[in-house]
Amino acid sequence: MAIDVRGLGVRYSLRFTRKTTLHRSFIRLLRRGEGQTTFWALSDVTFKLEQGESLAVIGPNGAGKSTLLQVLAGIILPSAGSIDVRGAVSSLLTLGAGFDQELTGRENIRLAGAFMGMDRRDVDQRMEAIVAFADIGEFIDAPIKTYSTGMRARLGFAIATSVDPDILLLDEVLATGDQLFREKSKARVLELVRAAKAIVLVTHDMNWVTEYCNRAVLLEKGRIVLEGDPADVVALHQEHTARLKAEKAAELERQMAGKAVPAPPRPG
Repeated sequence: MAIDVRGLGVRYSLRFTRKTTLHRSFIRLLRRGEGQTTFWALSDVTFKLEQGESLAVIGPNGAGKSTLLQVLAGIILPSAGSIDVRGAVSSLLTLGAGFDQELTGRENIRLAGAFMGMDRRDVDQRMEAIVAFADIGEFIDAPIKTYSTGMRARLGFAIATSVDPDILLLDEVLATGDQLFREKSKARVLELVRAAKAIVLVTHDMNWVTEYCNRAVLLEKGRIVLEGDPADVVALHQEHTARLKAEKAAELERQMAGKAVPAPPRPG
């Protein structure tokens, strides 16, 4: 067993959080009820992941996918339930945030290695392989602040997958970069799966889910709607997405029709 999650819940305060302005807090309070000051980003989430399994987490925006990865990475503490993560975890969630903007890519590799508990000699032995995989050319010796978003993701992915982790957490990284790098990334993830590593991947790429993951979960409003075969989970997600789009289109049509109704003539 690599990950054992039971009844996981994450509760956020609607008041004065970094991601929530005062104005948005009051709007949410009005929508959710006058006395409610918190909401559950995740609620009663339960699943297990064994070594050698690749789990895709899919769902609409705001479903709680990234929050789940942050809990697994130890960035967020759960408000309810239990989580047991067994083994060394590597994640782009912490690496990207930990990059020092003034340091070069090469210096950030050493910094990330230190954060992950690697000694200087071990990092230096892996250095050229990381640089080659990231494939960002001479920018490896330029400050991170000069990097594009794609270049940061490439470097972060190269570092995260170089340490031979027991558990790898990825959030949409495979959608970044050119086709060649995406193929390299997929090959590397499959290599880790074949080495009996556990992968948890958040993605909007349904082809990746069905072709390369052996399990999937669909999150909606912080709860698991379906867990199981990737094809079944993707089919339900696409069905729900299509229905939601149809409902929004119908609502917009009703609003437009209401605006088009001419006002009655004024008396006299």
